Amino acid sequence: MTRIIAGRAGGTTLEVPDRGTRPTSDRVRESLFGALESADAIEGGRVVDLYAGSGALGLEAASRGAASVDLVEMGGPAAAIAQRNAARVSKSMGRGTPIRVHRAAVAAYLARARSFYDLAFLDPPYDLSDHDLAHALELLVPRLAPDALVIVERATRSGEPALPAGLVADRSKRYGDTTLWWSIAAGADAD
Repeated sequence: MTRIIAGRAGGTTLEVPDRGTRPTSDRVRESLFGALESADAIEGGRVVDLYAGSGALGLEAASRGAASVDLVEMGGPAAAIAQRNAARVSKSMGRGTPIRVHRAAVAAYLARARSFYDLAFLDPPYDLSDHDLAHALELLVPRLAPDALVIVERATRSGEPALPAGLVADRSKRYGDTTLWWSIAAGADAD
């Protein structure tokens, strides 16, 4: 069972797709969001969750005070689950944080997006190629606010993602076979 860990929707259970996604464990999410809250990176932030799956990362950010959340998921069944989860979290929180679910490929979404983001999560399928991840990061950079945080979650064996101009590696944290790579937007590329 996956659930929202803390915040206004804390304890709300989330559906998880039967296949095709790899949900972030509660342990990893708890550690990640503890670090993000310590960095004051959530409250009032504009968040995008790319390769969202169930939407757990973006919805956790909504519960903890994000100003807005966009969940981007290409798979039909996963996008439908993300939509139901978003509705459940919104109901738990009452009115407030806009949560939007976009059924789209990440590259297509980023190519047409007009929003700017303060926090971006990328938790792609393990079989996503390094080239496709690098392309997604390249498309994301113009959509980032100055000093935005970008968190990439991948299998440790995949190695550190290649960062495009406009992103600077900050740190990484390993959790068994999963690693989170943090980077920061340089700021000059945001309009």
